[in-house]
Amino acid sequence: MNNFTKAELKKNRKYLELLSRNFPNITSSVSEVVNLRAILNLPKSTEHFLTDIHGENEAFNHVMQNASGAIRRKVMDELGSTVALEDLEELVPLIYYPSEKLELIKQEKQGRYLENWYQLTIYRLVKVCRAAASKYTRSKVRKTLPADFAYIMEELLQEDEHRFNKKDYYNQIIHSLVDYGRADHFIVEISGVIKRLTTDHLHIIGDIFDRGPGPQLVMENLMHHHSLDLQWGNHDILWMGAASGNPACVACVVRIALRYANMDALENGYGINLLPLATFANRAYAKDPCAKFRPKISDAKAETDTEIDLITRMHKAIAIIQFKVEDMIVGRHPEYDMDNRQLLRQLDLENGTVTVDGVAYPLNDTNFPTIDPEHPEALSPEEAVVLDRLVYSFIHSDKLQRHIRFMYAKGSMYLIYNDNLLFHACIPLNGDGSFKSWHYKGHDYAGKSLMDKFDQLSREAYFTTMDEDPPRSDFLWFLWCNKDSPLFGKDKMATFERYFIDDKTPHKENYTPYYTMIDESPTMADMILEEFGIDPSVGHIINGHVPVKATSGESPIRAGGKQLVIDGGFAKAYQKTTGIAGYTLTYNSYGLTLISLKPFESVEKAIRDGVDIQSTKQVIETNLQRKRVADTDIGRNIQHQVHDLEMLIAAYRKGFIKEKTLD
Repeated sequence: MNNFTKAELKKNRKYLELLSRNFPNITSSVSEVVNLRAILNLPKSTEHFLTDIHGENEAFNHVMQNASGAIRRKVMDELGSTVALEDLEELVPLIYYPSEKLELIKQEKQGRYLENWYQLTIYRLVKVCRAAASKYTRSKVRKTLPADFAYIMEELLQEDEHRFNKKDYYNQIIHSLVDYGRADHFIVEISGVIKRLTTDHLHIIGDIFDRGPGPQLVMENLMHHHSLDLQWGNHDILWMGAASGNPACVACVVRIALRYANMDALENGYGINLLPLATFANRAYAKDPCAKFRPKISDAKAETDTEIDLITRMHKAIAIIQFKVEDMIVGRHPEYDMDNRQLLRQLDLENGTVTVDGVAYPLNDTNFPTIDPEHPEALSPEEAVVLDRLVYSFIHSDKLQRHIRFMYAKGSMYLIYNDNLLFHACIPLNGDGSFKSWHYKGHDYAGKSLMDKFDQLSREAYFTTMDEDPPRSDFLWFLWCNKDSPLFGKDKMATFERYFIDDKTPHKENYTPYYTMIDESPTMADMILEEFGIDPSVGHIINGHVPVKATSGESPIRAGGKQLVIDGGFAKAYQKTTGIAGYTLTYNSYGLTLISLKPFESVEKAIRDGVDIQSTKQVIETNLQRKRVADTDIGRNIQHQVHDLEMLIAAYRKGFIKEKTLD
């Protein structure tokens, strides 16, 4: 215990008086210190990292249920030597999807056989749950237990079923659960406790939205998670901009949904009304084949030819609207330095060309019925009405606003957590490897200060409701596609070129210096970690954003092991490129483990046939000494609490503060 001087106690007297309200005497203070010091010696709990989910709700939900294979491993470790493999293969999906699996099992097993199965299964689940709870305090485990079964579960978890004096007591609890028809409910609840205790904290490193069918379902899943943080990705910031009512972000979100024939997420997921756009597109582009705008449709979707034709016309209609309103943003923000993206002004419809970076390229499509050559950025009256109605739908979608507020509450541009630096894409750098400076209202920002400033401006863009010209929400569009955005990391977004120019030369989007220098320079990762106050000898940079092409031999482990890029293609649109279906990363008391995933088949197969996501483990880093809570950020906070309580104890003992009696 520290030897506090009278001067220290006097200086902190007001704070200690406040602290004494919770710990009114020496006994209560010492009791809490004993508890906290014990917690510091527990093993570090497990962190789970995922990125670039892109609306793939089924695969994401399954990874949440199986904790990237950790639950299967825990079942095998705890029961593998005493239970038949066939029974274990039945138990694992039961933990993942207890309600659904129970229905199947009850169809297969009847009468006394089912009763015996219940008793044996509950016994096994308790053993697995006890193993999952072993690294936590009783207090923390108690807080995870469902109210309906809190007492029963605590008794089962804390008692040894082989202890002679309590063996019958233990067995009778399980028998009674079955006899009174509560076995199903108990199995569902204890499966939830196992999953919660297996992963203590979840990190999502950006891009929940776009491409996949269910971003709204992913968000609902996350909002029910017990402990998590989010680092915003460029697709997330686009939806944040759309929720704020920014017209360019709204148009881009709708365009991407149509590109992947994913209107269900908008219409049924968030109640966005696309009918005005469909009506307008059918009229304005009635005779236009819109060949370059046919949607990318997966084999699982079954749209008719008529539906595809409508989506195609809607796709082109919203793309033109997007390019117009983006032109307006660039015009009112010269500081964005994006004049080269005002490509509508470079159209030469008489000659059928568009000029990009000084070169005239032939257009593959010259039908622009809503573009005024004198004012190409101007919306037609019908386009303006369509866009206004779309903006209204986004602003007034209660579910979307609830999800975006959650992203602001739990999210940030970056996070420092247990000596790891988490951000979605990159840190802006100059070609010489120095931090790139960004000038804003008389001040220059670079490195950490730049990320902090961008975080602040992102919050102001959504939460500032006053009418302003230009609107603050324009900044969220800047973060979506500007060359200086740490969420984008390329010199341009060549959407227009990919639609309207067949020559692929102007399609190329060059990565900013971060992506080449982090690998080429042996000190770059160290420089970035130090900028954020992290010791490079123990810290890591963890990113997503750029899919790792595993089939081409690319490795997610870079910069001499200092950087981990864990985007392996969760989105099905990327899986042909990556060759896998995503990476997940876990960090527990033993070290860092990377898990590469094979494509997920279906929830039905997982439940009925026990078909799990196939995964491959790769241990990245093993701790020479097992990490304890004391070695984590939580541990450092606990040590501060211990220090303060010891100061309070000293104040009691020296008479600076009087102990209070308890009534």
